[in-house]
Amino acid sequence: MNHTVTAYLIYLPIAVAMTVRVARTLHKNGRVFLVQAFRGKEDMADSVNHLLVVGFYLINIGFIATALRYGEKPHDTQEMIEFLSTKLGVVLLVLGAMHFFNMFNFDKMRRKGLASETRAMGTPPIVLPAAH
Repeated sequence: MNHTVTAYLIYLPIAVAMTVRVARTLHKNGRVFLVQAFRGKEDMADSVNHLLVVGFYLINIGFIATALRYGEKPHDTQEMIEFLSTKLGVVLLVLGAMHFFNMFNFDKMRRKGLASETRAMGTPPIVLPAAH
């Protein structure tokens, strides 16, 4: 078996496992934000949370599969390690970007839920600091 095929056989399971780990973390910890954003409607929050995770998987696993063909193919063990490092590093950067994109959207939903909740109670709105 050549170094390129070996690298692919290492890259794919690690990249998918990293995606699964991040998705599970987002799903578990993002629920709190969504329940607050949907004003305690847990069924709605869980449904949106599930849909966000499905989208997260589709985008990231699609990226992992598409990115497979790009980059200079390794011809020896050193090049294979460098190839894997680059590939997995790019996957980590994409996962990080997706994580912050999701966190931004969770915070936006939470703020919207808080604002509508305070309007419904007739109290002055809570002013939250802007996310940067």
